[in-house]
Amino acid sequence: MPQTPTDVTQNGLIALHAALQAGQTIMEVYATDFSVQTKDDASPLTLADQKANDVIQSFLSPTGLPIISEETKTLEYSTRRQWSLCWMVDPLDGTKEFIKRNGEFTVNIALIEHGVPVFGVVYAPVLGDVYFTKDHGAYKCTLDPSATVPAATIWAEAQKIKKADWTAPIKVVGSRSHMNADTEAYVRDLGQQHQTEVVSKGSSLKFCLVAEGSAHVYPRFAPTMEWDTAAGHAVCTHAGLQVLNQETGAALVYNKENLLNPYFLVCP
Repeated sequence: MPQTPTDVTQNGLIALHAALQAGQTIMEVYATDFSVQTKDDASPLTLADQKANDVIQSFLSPTGLPIISEETKTLEYSTRRQWSLCWMVDPLDGTKEFIKRNGEFTVNIALIEHGVPVFGVVYAPVLGDVYFTKDHGAYKCTLDPSATVPAATIWAEAQKIKKADWTAPIKVVGSRSHMNADTEAYVRDLGQQHQTEVVSKGSSLKFCLVAEGSAHVYPRFAPTMEWDTAAGHAVCTHAGLQVLNQETGAALVYNKENLLNPYFLVCP
């Protein structure tokens, strides 16, 4: 069933509140001498990932909508394919950046409707930057990390953001931890047509740089999972951008049988 505007606002406020609380929990772990485990897929895991996931689940579960999270066992597609609405969560995106203590990690929460991210919130607790979608726009608010600001205040007072005009130099977002040969080749090819600059950033902040007009394009030619991208995807589309399958040119879709994303391009 399609959501009414009231539903979207109510769920958006819940997700925003969840992201803020998860960020606070992450910061509590960040201030300690935390340990690092290795998951079956060789990716790192910390107590912050697990505790943030518990916080987010506590906020989202009462909505009655199913949740797909990086840190929770995913149900079989035979069940998931029946969902018209679901949450998509990465409680700590950029765990490698968290471990490096460079501040470039985020909490990602998206609402998926029939495979499309219709709402997203991306919160970087160290930086104090929170990006989210509202109505038909994308918004940003920069918080004092030492202050507690109610979600409703952020919802009401955040400033609308928009994509940059396509003028040189074209700023290309590269991953802080995953730059590879395919991406470097894309940048070289683009550089033959335009003056270019590369801007490096970790986690879903790469999406947000393009959404706020600090960069123009984000090629991601390396593996990602749906929970890595859904919230940033929503922020970008609400800022007037596209998030396209690099092979087919179609928009990325979510809650697929295989939750691995294809290579993609965020562009005007």
